[in-house]
Amino acid sequence: MRERVGGRLLAGLLLISAFPAQAQLQVQVTRGVADPIAIAIVPFGDPMGGSGAIADVVTADLERSGRFRALPRSAMIETPSQASEVDAADWRMLKVDYVLVGRWNALPGGGREIRYELVNVLTGQRALGEVLPVQGTRWRWAAHRIADAVHQRLLGIGGAFASRVAYVVAEGSGRAARYRLEVADSDGNDPRVVLRSSMPIMSPTWSPDGARLAYVSFESGLSAIYIQDLATGQRSRVSARSGINGSPAFSPDGRRLAVTLSRRDGNVDVYVLNLADQSLQRLTDSSAIDTEPAFSPDGRMIYFTSDRGGRPQVYRVSVNGGAAERVTFDGAYNARPRVSPDGRHLATVTLEGGRYRIGWLDLERGNRALLTPGSEDESPSIAPNGATLIYASKDGRRGVLETVSTDGAVRQRLAVGGGDLREPAWSPTLK
Repeated sequence: MRERVGGRLLAGLLLISAFPAQAQLQVQVTRGVADPIAIAIVPFGDPMGGSGAIADVVTADLERSGRFRALPRSAMIETPSQASEVDAADWRMLKVDYVLVGRWNALPGGGREIRYELVNVLTGQRALGEVLPVQGTRWRWAAHRIADAVHQRLLGIGGAFASRVAYVVAEGSGRAARYRLEVADSDGNDPRVVLRSSMPIMSPTWSPDGARLAYVSFESGLSAIYIQDLATGQRSRVSARSGINGSPAFSPDGRRLAVTLSRRDGNVDVYVLNLADQSLQRLTDSSAIDTEPAFSPDGRMIYFTSDRGGRPQVYRVSVNGGAAERVTFDGAYNARPRVSPDGRHLATVTLEGGRYRIGWLDLERGNRALLTPGSEDESPSIAPNGATLIYASKDGRRGVLETVSTDGAVRQRLAVGGGDLREPAWSPTLK
């Protein structure tokens, strides 16, 4: 713990506005399922982005999931725009399972909507049909929501395409090092810089409504925790107490932060900070390093990393205080806990065979799976659908982000030219 978690935390802690980002995340599927669902996504006739713009985004989303195979547009023999126009026999000949069609409608007052339908080619029946209003020029966001709905209907799990990812980009080294906190759509589109700094930026975390980010910055020469509104760029410093200020995590209601502080006695412990009145509640009181807190989805428990047993393991404690309970037992190192949206699983950084990998623990049964093969995997964050994790890894000397499905079947890599990526945080599903 003191070598990796504690050492990294203590070393890092002793060390604005919005700008356009310089490079888009490049997303590559490195492994998918062996038998993906075959689907045809017919152009929607979008007047703003071109005839195939919506279909292109939906296609990219579904194929990026690793669980769908889209029919090439050049192989389509017809381009229906509603379910009644789909000839199931023709599409069966093309060996697809489903056809997604859609069309745009103008609304009074200048608004627009998309009407889309999913047809089961085997039965010829409509499997899904919705009307989706489109605000302004947010047609890409509408496409992500369509992909989420198709994913939900065919796999039984909502997609996470209508979400964003926050991450830190580090460039240069030594005194020339520069850092950016960025936010991008789940497909890497529309990257935006939240903060630039010549000092490290750490631990970005999303508010439950996806409107704010909390993070640690060292711009003043000491560690401090900030909360920033992404729409306005306005930010406030919420903790700059003496000693360590680190590892913020929002409560499910967005009114509190679990934080790591060292305070006057020098102990590194977990506290809960009330954002309304700045009051603090100390949850742990140990000579060990207690850090990396995360709320359970119901807000009743806080999971954290501690070396109180001699090596780093995950513990949990009630938000009302009391004795902490150890959660992880397999292996000599388990850290950086993150709880799944349903509260049933825990993602961890796990040391196994000399390699730091991402673990997935079933909290009810106690079963643990190792999802990643890397040697320096860290900083897991769970998608809002609970089916995928994003984490930081290495490609040679370069820092990259990777995702893995919780069954281990699908993996992706996200990279950006000229910079190291680290500290990913997946947002809630956004409207």
